[in-house]
Amino acid sequence: MDLIGKSAMVTGASRGLGRALAEQLAQAGARVVMVARSEPELRQAAKAIENAGGEAHALVADIGKKADVYPLAGAAAALVGPIDLLIHNASALGPTPLRLLLDTECEDLSSVLETNLIGPFRLSKVIAGSMALRKTGTIVHISSDAAVSAYQRWGAYSVSKAALDQLSRLWAAELAERGVRVLSVDPGEMDTQMHADAMPDAERATLARPADVAARIIALLGDSTVPSGSRVEAQNGRAA
Repeated sequence: MDLIGKSAMVTGASRGLGRALAEQLAQAGARVVMVARSEPELRQAAKAIENAGGEAHALVADIGKKADVYPLAGAAAALVGPIDLLIHNASALGPTPLRLLLDTECEDLSSVLETNLIGPFRLSKVIAGSMALRKTGTIVHISSDAAVSAYQRWGAYSVSKAALDQLSRLWAAELAERGVRVLSVDPGEMDTQMHADAMPDAERATLARPADVAARIIALLGDSTVPSGSRVEAQNGRAA
């Protein structure tokens, strides 16, 4: 995928994988819209990209809030034009330490689903229409191995990511004839704040660097042998 001059949006872009993706997309020539809830971190990340010669725009928004999504899409289009690449990276774990399902409040499950599933649905619903009309575009959902494996205490997050994988497949099926490619990518375990919040005792040295994972994901975008609707493991670049 030639990224020069393309318009890209990355959610959860203030740190970790989202920031690494935004940095590398900008390095490849994309015009990047970075989205996150934390304004200071987000603006600092965007400024760093600009200082390195890339184009990045910081838009503060909470993907889990319906009222934020529609203004976000409009503001992004005003800055960089129709979005060519949409990466749904923003995620929520729910309360930490992580809880058993029996100890999970319904409100906490609902909150996780709003950020990890409903938010991406809303944002894609706004942006994919333009992609379909132009018969071009790519949507990437950042998934997790928790979407396919049952880990104790990861219930809310796991349910949200499993549903996100299915949402990705459904978008792919419905947009197949409109030239829109949709992928779900499992990045594997990374040295991020989210991982530290979930597993504070994990050995950090054994975890992948977000920059390395971002590079693999961007390489996948240019791999035409990976069909739309695939669930891909970033570590090996193969459809799971």
